[in-house]
Amino acid sequence: MATEEDMFLRAKDRSYRGLTEDEDKKWSGPFYFIQAADPQLGLMKAWKVGDCDGGGDEWDDEVRLTRQLVQAVNRLQPRPRFMVLCGDLVHAMPGTPYREAQEKDLKAALKGMNPSIPLVFVSGNHDLGNTPTAQSVQQYRQGWGDDYFSFWVGDVLFLVLNSQFFFDGSACPELGEAQDAWLETQLQMATATPCRHLVVFQHIPLFLRSPDEDDDYFNLQRAVRERLIGRFQRAGVKAVFSGHYHRNAGVSHDGLDMVVSSAVGCQLGKDPHGVRVVVVTGDRLVHRYHSLDQLSEKGVDEDLMNLLA
Repeated sequence: MATEEDMFLRAKDRSYRGLTEDEDKKWSGPFYFIQAADPQLGLMKAWKVGDCDGGGDEWDDEVRLTRQLVQAVNRLQPRPRFMVLCGDLVHAMPGTPYREAQEKDLKAALKGMNPSIPLVFVSGNHDLGNTPTAQSVQQYRQGWGDDYFSFWVGDVLFLVLNSQFFFDGSACPELGEAQDAWLETQLQMATATPCRHLVVFQHIPLFLRSPDEDDDYFNLQRAVRERLIGRFQRAGVKAVFSGHYHRNAGVSHDGLDMVVSSAVGCQLGKDPHGVRVVVVTGDRLVHRYHSLDQLSEKGVDEDLMNLLA
């Protein structure tokens, strides 16, 4: 069983077990990873009682679901190269009641992950606040690792972004500007020296069904999304994986796959608690949502596993 120190190593040290910042760039064949989103400890009770502005005073169900996920992923053969959690790790906002206890219980549930499967954490609005501050960002970094960074698996470059800076970075503009400058460097590098695939992880989707859709709580504002879509497409980004919506959604737009995955925790639609399995081959990314029950009882769909051969 992984210790808490092991888990933090996976959160903060990108050179851990094959997730590297600027090495391991040679393609070595197909692999797969698990994309999870929104364990959001506390939301299920808050949603049930109609008080989502509160932190939720119960989260046993989310802890159980997270443990089920950990146990199911640990049994997979071959093992995924990593598992990414795309934001809203807990429900309680920074500085509110239950925050510390929710984070402690989530970390305890994740400690059971096999240490050969790195964990990648993405910041969400509940992790940073809807309008993040320098203090809330620093607290997140101390607890979970960097809020934006890159890593390589084979010849595939993954970019992890803090989407709250895109949504409302008004309280700490210098931090948003720093991420934007870093992102531009990463995209220029990918343009100058193309990799096999370029993939983005962020919490808030660019859009749910169309780049032209109206602004909503569950997407980025239209002007922001249009700018990002253009930058991503020029650099050759293949896919953007997100959560936040607590339902499955997304569509492909001019070669850019916007993938919105439902939650490990509270469901706001009719999807089951689950995660997305993403197979990376030499020429494409193939992904499918799996319920936690399916993953626990049957594992990954056979046709996806056959792509690894």
